Amino acid sequence: MFTQMERSRLRSELLELAAHDTRLSGVAVTGSAAADREDEWSDIDLAFGVTEAHNLETVLSDFTASMYNRYRALHHLDVRAGAWIYRVFFLPGTLQVDLAFAPGTEFRPLGPTFRLVSGKANSYQPSPVPEPKFTIGMGWLYALHARSCILRQKPWQAEYMISAVRDHALTLTCLRLGLPSANGRGIDLVPDSIKEYLSASLVQRLDPHELWRALDIAIRGLVNEVLRVDSEFATRIQGDLLQVSGKPSDAKQ
Repeated sequence: MFTQMERSRLRSELLELAAHDTRLSGVAVTGSAAADREDEWSDIDLAFGVTEAHNLETVLSDFTASMYNRYRALHHLDVRAGAWIYRVFFLPGTLQVDLAFAPGTEFRPLGPTFRLVSGKANSYQPSPVPEPKFTIGMGWLYALHARSCILRQKPWQAEYMISAVRDHALTLTCLRLGLPSANGRGIDLVPDSIKEYLSASLVQRLDPHELWRALDIAIRGLVNEVLRVDSEFATRIQGDLLQVSGKPSDAKQ
């Protein structure tokens, strides 16, 4: 595994490379390092504003070449969000390097973990918070698919769907409490009573009885959160939602 010294040296070299790139309008450290919360497992997160939008792909290509030729990157993938391209590199020693690029007109903090190192950035603009009803709808959708998978004797897929119901219930909790909701970042901060209840929805065995049991708890956990988020809406839907986990009498065992 990489050492903290190796990570620090690589980040410094990437910042030095950026400092001499006249095509960049701004450079920032993001992620845990920007909030002084870095630990031995943290990755490298950097963000770059590109002065001329038409140069973005060229700048991205040049940084990518450096990551492979100089730092022996093993693989990379892109995550796109609006005008931003997040290129995620996997390096030997399991170090992850996330380099984010945006046109200078869009270069700005999207969250609290953003520390401008050089150049300029636009004013803070937080990422939009998901609508609770969208999260509720997705949880309901996964619940319906979980039921179908159990009845179709697809236990592995059923387990996947049940986990998604639980995840969306916890996402609703995070949204309600103002915790980070993306990628499970706030789940460990959810009250213990809620986590303890939903922990019972973890599937222990891939047999139908266990899958129905876990699905029922996951759905009830989802309903509990819907009641807290929008009691009027919950009153309208909870009867139908709870029916999803009712095992049909002719379900195959």
